[in-house]
Amino acid sequence: MVSIDQRLRLRAGAVLTLLALLGTACAGESSQETTDPGIGHVHGLGVDPADGTVYIAGHYGLFQVRSTDTARRVADRIQDHMGLTVIGPKTFLASGHPGASDVASGGSPHLGLIRTMDAGATWTPVSEAGSADFHSIQPAGTSLYAYDSQTGRVRRNGNEGQTWVSGAKAQVIDLAGHGEKPNRVYATTPDGLQVSHDGGMNFTALTGAPFLSHVDSLSKDELVGVGADGQVQASEDSGKTWQASGRLPGQAVAFTVVNRRWIVERSRQWHGPSS
Repeated sequence: MVSIDQRLRLRAGAVLTLLALLGTACAGESSQETTDPGIGHVHGLGVDPADGTVYIAGHYGLFQVRSTDTARRVADRIQDHMGLTVIGPKTFLASGHPGASDVASGGSPHLGLIRTMDAGATWTPVSEAGSADFHSIQPAGTSLYAYDSQTGRVRRNGNEGQTWVSGAKAQVIDLAGHGEKPNRVYATTPDGLQVSHDGGMNFTALTGAPFLSHVDSLSKDELVGVGADGQVQASEDSGKTWQASGRLPGQAVAFTVVNRRWIVERSRQWHGPSS
């Protein structure tokens, strides 16, 4: 069990609800500091629809949030989860790197795309093992998008992660898409928010969009994002116009849209779904 130094925030408004992890890029100290590295850098968040449990994709494993201040490493497995997305009850996709001991024993430094169907207890390889390092994984209906840090390209597949097509080369921070428009994908970049209408092959800037570090999608037209200053922005017309929708009390290092049922909470205080 490790402590959570970063602040987990759940925000709710009339239109949307967010889950964000705030603070520095590193978090967590264990009760056994000399033997457990804690969470480390945080790369993603996910909520299991099976039971509403929150998961943190960390540098030193996948962590299940147990309380306001503590999280448990799933299966006591240390591996670097660079990307994480929840695609169904207890079913997640991830990428990243195995633990240092596995690499030292001759294992590949890149996991490629991996899948769990038991909420992280076990993982199986799907594709690109040994070559791809996906830092953002985004399902969009029958399509799956990912940003591969090894090639610097947005990649897409339409057969459950088995076969990938390379798209545009870009510096992507985060991706967003939705199943109702599987050919459209959004990307936050150092140059601003961009959109592709051809499955990630080409991207154009979204004129007038706020500068966002992270973005997510509620529907084919609804986008929610957060800037480096913690300002939350929402659009209901595919990014043509935006409205400020509150501010997080710090910089988000991980961010996801949850749903419309959760209530507002204060820093490091978890509240359940509203009735």
